Amino acid sequence: MIQQEIKIPVGRVVVEGNLNIPSGVVGVVLFAHGSGSSRFSSRNQYVAKELNKAKIGTLLFDLLTSEEEEQDTFTAEYRFNIGMLAERLIGATLRLKKDKQTKDYRFGYFGASTGAAAALISAAKLPNDIAAVVSRGGRPDLATEYLPIVKAPTLLLVGGLDTEVIELNREAMAQMKAEKKLLIIPGATHLFEEPGKLEEVAKISTDWFLTHLTKI
Repeated sequence: MIQQEIKIPVGRVVVEGNLNIPSGVVGVVLFAHGSGSSRFSSRNQYVAKELNKAKIGTLLFDLLTSEEEEQDTFTAEYRFNIGMLAERLIGATLRLKKDKQTKDYRFGYFGASTGAAAALISAAKLPNDIAAVVSRGGRPDLATEYLPIVKAPTLLLVGGLDTEVIELNREAMAQMKAEKKLLIIPGATHLFEEPGKLEEVAKISTDWFLTHLTKI
């Protein structure tokens, strides 16, 4: 396993990330975390480790700088600026496209909460580069105008007890034209904190990425 801390210039700022490339890697997944979170999210780190076990590389990175995160804590001005978050995800993707360790592989996105909207916008803007998207407890409704032009096969995972988000995902899926699937995890709330639920998310996500990242 190659593990690196990398700095990613995006626009006027530089964000930081952790790139893990397992031996025999078959593809790379970039994580877009939700509001109030970071690359150190324990849930996303768990999913990333499971993907690594399946020979899928991962990039967990901060969508905001430390200064922006601190400001956002008080003002919440960045967390719903989905367009800006998407541009940073695109910037990170383009960085990996140029990296000799990752440039030859197919890419996927794993987005959580508001990060899922950023992932879908980015996938729509990079139709030839993104092979699959997984949304965990996502808000695809925040990417409404881009949903019909997403080409990447998209898996929407929602907790069975997260009733409001289930409906938002159903409405969003109806607007999507690409391959899509809504999977409701029984007994899970928004953060999938219940015993065994995050493990289900990781396994289902791994299968989705293995299916689509390895297609020729």
